[in-house]
Amino acid sequence: MTTPDRADLYAGMVRIRKFEARILQEYHADKSPAWDIGAGLIPGEMHLSAGQEPVAVGVSAHLTADDAITATHRPHHFALAHGVDMKRLAAEIYGRTTGLCHGKGGHMHLFDPSHHFSCSGIIGQGYPVACGQAMAMKRRGTDHVAVAVAGEGAANQGAFHESLNLAALWNLPVVFVIEDNDWAISVPRSHSTATPSNADRAAGYGMPGVRVEHNDPDAVLEAAGAAVARARRGEGPSLLEVHTVRLWGHFEGDAQAYRGAELETLDERDPIPAYEARLLETGELTPERVEEISAAATAEVDEAIEFARDSPVPPPEDALRDVFA
Repeated sequence: MTTPDRADLYAGMVRIRKFEARILQEYHADKSPAWDIGAGLIPGEMHLSAGQEPVAVGVSAHLTADDAITATHRPHHFALAHGVDMKRLAAEIYGRTTGLCHGKGGHMHLFDPSHHFSCSGIIGQGYPVACGQAMAMKRRGTDHVAVAVAGEGAANQGAFHESLNLAALWNLPVVFVIEDNDWAISVPRSHSTATPSNADRAAGYGMPGVRVEHNDPDAVLEAAGAAVARARRGEGPSLLEVHTVRLWGHFEGDAQAYRGAELETLDERDPIPAYEARLLETGELTPERVEEISAAATAEVDEAIEFARDSPVPPPEDALRDVFA
């Protein structure tokens, strides 16, 4: 790994966090004094990925726009890391015509064909879709790769096991990524999953399985690089599980009483300050560069939010356009 690689990982994480922190602010700005999930400029549910940035930047560093990602209901970090336009992403979250889906998908249903990015609110839905994408890539004779992302709760879905079996059987160029943030909404993994590591399940389908601990961007980068390279060489699928952390609620408005004393230690597990300190110590970052990265990310986010706010709301007569009948 060269110096720019690690500094770029850090910059990508800061960019994602700045965006989501602003979305958090915008989302809550007009939902008080009485909480109303349907009120405000950004109505509906909101699932933010603060703390899980190392997974997105570490995996996406090995991908191009020709590679595909199917993400989860918590998708912003992977969308931004994979190159999805921040302005159009923000506009979609605001439900505006300039959004990725013309304001009709919302934050859980983002589609960007130019970057082969998609997501859904259905748990585990991306696994079979990624298999289809990988099969198409293989039949076309390309070295492109499909990446399917889901949480550790989704690893108990039938679609997960069916997809791993099919990918191994057909030797598909797909990387299955599990973001283990310890909580399937409010259910701890110890109450839902018999094995301590979902990566162990890969052996049952004849593919490599790796678990990355400590939410370490460098370790994610290394493990993802091996899995993506294997897929590009035509050697088939891999399973990568990253033990990450969800710093905020499952959704905005989540009181998180189920997390108990863990809430008091979450700031200590924030991966961005920890990675910043590491790179400052090695000289790969300087205080001046940290400020430059922060300022650039803030300016980009401000511009994206302004673009979204200034964009028009879809007119009622467009209700049946761009949808399946």
